[in-house]
Amino acid sequence: MFLGEKSRETLNKGLIIIGSGGHGKVVADIASKIGIYQHIAFLDDDLSIKIPGYELLGRTKEYQKWKDRYEFVIAIGNSSIRSKIQQEIEKEVFVTTLVHPNAVIGESVTLGKGTVVMANAVVNSGTIIEEGVIVNTGSTIDHDCKIGSFVHIAPGCHISGTVYIGAKSWIGVGSCIVNNVSICDESIIGAGATVINDIKEKGTYVGVPAKKVKHSGKNT
Repeated sequence: MFLGEKSRETLNKGLIIIGSGGHGKVVADIASKIGIYQHIAFLDDDLSIKIPGYELLGRTKEYQKWKDRYEFVIAIGNSSIRSKIQQEIEKEVFVTTLVHPNAVIGESVTLGKGTVVMANAVVNSGTIIEEGVIVNTGSTIDHDCKIGSFVHIAPGCHISGTVYIGAKSWIGVGSCIVNNVSICDESIIGAGATVINDIKEKGTYVGVPAKKVKHSGKNT
């Protein structure tokens, strides 16, 4: 189920992607493959960025010019920035959800507005994914998980069943999370880490099994 699906029917099938970096290129490719958009374009505060085949219409703050004719999606990897922009513009525009045609979405899955599911990702039955989440290339989320708002799940992650991941967390490339684990908001799981216990305190966790990185507190 895509939240806001009914509202989508009234739009003219144009899409504006906010953020024209590397992540934006991938999102544009997904939108193109979905095949429903008559026009796909970008907004970005760096007007020097050019993506071949796509138009850069202006800066992010100019979104209101196109609010009545386009759907929007935020293609910025940083969770805090993505959250800030989406929460600002969703009051006036339709923020859509994109799923690559080669992704697998199970029964009774909820995908929040602004969520993007990339190629070869799998989201299994009963999982709830809240708004603004990135489910990156080849990652898997098993049954009955709950993924909080603006989480970034990097490529090749594997999340077992009944896992909870708190808002604005970053799950690093190739990491694994065993079943029945809870991860608190704003946690960072390092690349290749394996989480086998609940994470109750935000911070950066690395290794197998994942352990919190201790900072010396000294300025460097």
